[in-house]
Amino acid sequence: MAADITAKSTLVAALMTLATPTIAQEGFTFVEANILNIFYHELGHAVVHTEEVPIFGQEEDAADVFAIFLTDALFEEPTARTLAMDAVLGYAAEAMDNQGAEVAWWDTHGPDEQRSYNTACLFYGADPDARADFAASIDLPEERAESCAEEYDQASASWGGVLDEMAEATGRPALGFVGADASLTAEILAEEVRQLNEQLRLAAPVTVSLESCGEANAFYDPEAYRITFCTEFEDHLRHLERVLAQ
Repeated sequence: MAADITAKSTLVAALMTLATPTIAQEGFTFVEANILNIFYHELGHAVVHTEEVPIFGQEEDAADVFAIFLTDALFEEPTARTLAMDAVLGYAAEAMDNQGAEVAWWDTHGPDEQRSYNTACLFYGADPDARADFAASIDLPEERAESCAEEYDQASASWGGVLDEMAEATGRPALGFVGADASLTAEILAEEVRQLNEQLRLAAPVTVSLESCGEANAFYDPEAYRITFCTEFEDHLRHLERVLAQ
């Protein structure tokens, strides 16, 4: 999403000093982490649809919350921390890449820099004592940090019960994956679908499709019960990685 930014924010500047060592230290690349975050976001839309989750507000915001909540739920430290950091970096990189662009106030997605702060806040709020250094490293403002635990508790109250029901369900359809190429995206999505099927089941069958779209995009189609992840997104993420390195 476009954001009218003329200079790097404090958040972006702080993250840039951490990007390379974080990636190297934990074994996840920026590209891999953001493929997962984007997939979890679209899975959030699918869960809202199939589980008939009531959403009060923008569904795009709810899907962002779902993505980082699921990351925290599925992964142990320090892997979860690496994935969260790179997701925060991903939104920050999008904001940097769109410096000077007109803000699309009509769009259902929030500005990328705000999505970056929201993601950081929720991850920090899941365990403020253990993740105080996480908040400090990205210079999360104290005015926001003090509400993050409450924001996480709200997310947990909303999404936790939904995920519990999905984890306890038996005899439900599994996620499917279609995508025959040998790309990194295909490898990650196929493995993620396999692992999620061992832990969660949706109320209706959903297919994850990796295909060329002519643009870097990902979306959920409720009529087709299909998450489409465009092959072009991988190259876009590599571009964003270079933006961060500038």
